[in-house]
Order: sequence, then structure tokens, then C-alpha cells
Amino acid sequence: MKWLTFDDGGTVRHGYVEGDEIVVAGDGDLAAVVRGETGATEVGRRPLAGARLLAPLLAPGKVLAVAANYQEHVKEAGFEARKQTTATPRLFLKPDTAITGPDAPVALNPITTQLDWEVEIAAVIGWRAQGVPVGDALDHVFGYATSNDISARSLDLGVPRDGEAMTGFFDWLEGKWLDGSAPLGPYLVTSDEVPDPQDLGLTLELNGQVMQQGSSSDMVHTVAELVSFSSRLMTLNPGDIILTGTPSGVGATTGVFLQPGDTMVAAVEGLGSLTTPVVAA
Repeated sequence: MKWLTFDDGGTVRHGYVEGDEIVVAGDGDLAAVVRGETGATEVGRRPLAGARLLAPLLAPGKVLAVAANYQEHVKEAGFEARKQTTATPRLFLKPDTAITGPDAPVALNPITTQLDWEVEIAAVIGWRAQGVPVGDALDHVFGYATSNDISARSLDLGVPRDGEAMTGFFDWLEGKWLDGSAPLGPYLVTSDEVPDPQDLGLTLELNGQVMQQGSSSDMVHTVAELVSFSSRLMTLNPGDIILTGTPSGVGATTGVFLQPGDTMVAAVEGLGSLTTPVVAA
């Protein structure tokens, strides 16, 4: 089932797609659906065409993400492929203010001149997970969505830098935190319609040109492994989001960065296309 959140004349509502219509199931975003507090009871219908879709979840509890999780992306950065037998996921957090929806513009924050793209598969937790084994991990996933982990590759802070060894790491980390840097949507597709999250194609187009094209089969750590590993570090609650990494083709490897007037279209097979225009600050 393809669930969505939309703006219904100034009121946030949620529903699911049936043909060319939205079956309205209630007010608010999909949080209550993901928590299992409400279901697919029909309270109305709206045309899907022309609907203003929002991020499926407007204020998730946690937004986890993982770095260096596609082998080709690792190699394009000049590193050797990671060994699945000894590597562990490189997790980091993004704030809830990073979440934005389909067609919502992202502004070029003046703190950076190097804003980049990263198409990703987002896994949304539907059932509490704490220390779950890999074999059971996908049972805790409600569904999947297309996302774009927009990243500032430089931070222009207007102060002299001290050259400490960790400065580069924290610049990279803080470059993941900008407002609107995690577009999500257009749909939240239930896990029963994604039988194998390790067999999905991903693309990102910039102004109509394909910049990224890959497959989730290239992941260093599978979605199940990411859920399991994360749940050993912290309790995952319904509505938490895990961004699962990006294929090769990011701007940092070519020196091409986002400019006002650009349009990104991130797409994941079966999950839909997510358009994000870039505007000046």
C-alpha cells in the first residue's frame, strides 16, 4: 500500500493511493498509522493529480543515517572497498528539522558553497526494536520511502580554523544537519510491497542529467543489518527513520555542487520520485 501525507486546503491529512485517487483515512501525518493506532478506514476521497504532498512523517522521533554504505560510493571517494566481515555501520543522526517533503525547495544556506545530493532508501520503523537479530530485523520495518541526504561538503564559518585533527570530521558531520536537508516521499510504501529491499534501483537526476544510478544490492550493510545494529545501540521506536546510504555519483567527486535554479529528482524503484528545487538563501 502506498500511504501519503498531504495538504488538504490547509489541513494536514493522510491517506493511501487507490488508482488515481487519494483515499483519505484521517487527519495529521502518518505517525498514528505507523504506530498502529489507526488504519485504512475511508473518510473521503481526493484526486491524486494536483495534490500537494508533504513528507509522510513530519516530525519523526529519530532520523538515523549511515555513511559509506555503498561500495561504489566508497571507491569513488578514493578508498578501498569495505569488508563486510569486519566493517560496522558508520551511523550518524540528522535533526527532525532536516525533514521536508516532495517539491519543497531547499535553500542554499550561506554557511556552505558546496551543497551536494545523495539519493537514498529510507526505512521507517513500525514496531519497537531493541537488540533484534538480523533475521528478525525487517519484521520491525513498516515501510520504505525515497529520500535525499543533502550534504554540505564545506562549512564557511567566517572564523579562523584551528587545524585540529577532528575539525574535518565535525565539519562533515555538521554538514548533514541543515534545515530541509532530508527530503522524504512522495509515498511511504508498506514493506509487504518491497519483498527485497536489497534489489532496488536508485537514480538521481540534476536538471535532467543522471548523476547517480545504482542498486541497493551494492550496500555494504543490508537494511536488516542496519536495523539490527542500530537497535543494539538504541531503542528504535515506531516512526523512526533510517536513511540507508547512497550510491556513487555525488557532486563531491566531480566538483559539481548545487546552485539556485537547479532541480534534483531522486527516485527509488517502486517507491516513487522525489523532486527538490534549489533556491537562493
